[in-house]
Amino acid sequence: MPEVKLVFKNRKGINFRFLKQSYVSCINLNIPKTMITKTNTPDKQDKQPGIEAKMNPAPEYIKPNYKAAGKLQGKIALITGGDSGIGRAVSVHFAEENADIAIVYLNEDEDAEITKKVVEARGRKCLLIKGDVKDADFCREAVEKTIMTFGRLNILVNNAGMQFPQKEVKNITDEQLTITFKTNIFAYFYFAEAVVEHLHAGDCIINTTSVTAYRSSPALIDYSSTKGAITTFTRSLATNLAEKGIRVNGVAPGPVWTPLIVSSFDEEKIKSFGSETAMKRAGQPSELGPVYVFLASDDASFITGQVIHVNGGEVVNG
Repeated sequence: MPEVKLVFKNRKGINFRFLKQSYVSCINLNIPKTMITKTNTPDKQDKQPGIEAKMNPAPEYIKPNYKAAGKLQGKIALITGGDSGIGRAVSVHFAEENADIAIVYLNEDEDAEITKKVVEARGRKCLLIKGDVKDADFCREAVEKTIMTFGRLNILVNNAGMQFPQKEVKNITDEQLTITFKTNIFAYFYFAEAVVEHLHAGDCIINTTSVTAYRSSPALIDYSSTKGAITTFTRSLATNLAEKGIRVNGVAPGPVWTPLIVSSFDEEKIKSFGSETAMKRAGQPSELGPVYVFLASDDASFITGQVIHVNGGEVVNG
């Protein structure tokens, strides 16, 4: 692909340049790579969805040594929550593998525009679709807009999610329960229902579940319940669509450094985030992206109804 020169402004308003050959995060270019320590706690953000552009340290969404191989040549992918965090990593990795991308996001305009520019810098097209996945009509409209723009759709990545930690189950309000379930699992149904008629043999759906679906998470009772539902949804939809040659799989991340973390947990949790893993650290979105590439590619042609666990060493059976 030809060199593409992009110009961004850093947080001080100073222009800096980002070349096509650079695979590091645009944000990482103007924010020092800082470790999370007891004396250096990343700033907590006060509402969801969090903003990746404001995170320090910034998440890494693709590794500098990633080697693409055209595994998604000619494919069209729709990715919910594709503007930041794991979703941005998936968007950029798919673009590296020569797919065109449609990104659904709520209201994180800055993050979405940065991701769009990074995808386009890799010579691919990127459609931004702003809206609320809790709205079934919007989900259907997003699928139709993708079809109208690209002419087809091959890959659906259900990834958007929210969480609201509560120490006591009695503190989970009806409103919180509704928001969590409509965002995290209802939307997966809405999008799957809308895309199925457009998918053909060889196409696929990938759902983001969580390690919390497989073990207790006492402060995330409603969130972990939705992730358990996503796991079962993945298995059942996979067997339902198997005869059509459409594969359905999931990815279950452990603790991964994303805007969701700094916008939902308190400062103490943020400070120690990921330290409970066998590797004693949180994962980076860049460590998830290749897994989605694998499941979306023909390399996974005999895999359906399965969940890949990327969690830093927690042994999971299921």
